[in-house]
Amino acid sequence: MNNLVLVVEFHIKPEHVAAFDAAIRENARQSLATEPGCQCFDVCTDPLVPQLFYLYEVYDDEAAIQAHLASPHFLAMDAETAAWVERKQVRKLVRVAA
Repeated sequence: MNNLVLVVEFHIKPEHVAAFDAAIRENARQSLATEPGCQCFDVCTDPLVPQLFYLYEVYDDEAAIQAHLASPHFLAMDAETAAWVERKQVRKLVRVAA
């Protein structure tokens, strides 16, 4: 079975970039440390547009994605940062080669 990938694009309000950066890095750290189905959780930024963040997450399957979305660290981060987000786009892909 192929892995599932989430690619998430965040546009953050400029005054919250530093706080969002810290929160999303901690979420990534906890996801990798505590979620067996999370294989990869990269946090990327655009060097020319500081308020633009990209996440690249690889999961074993849909159940692993749902476990991530229900995890206490994700729910806390999502609630904390919701007002900081101008817009967010999530794409779900199937990983066909590594």
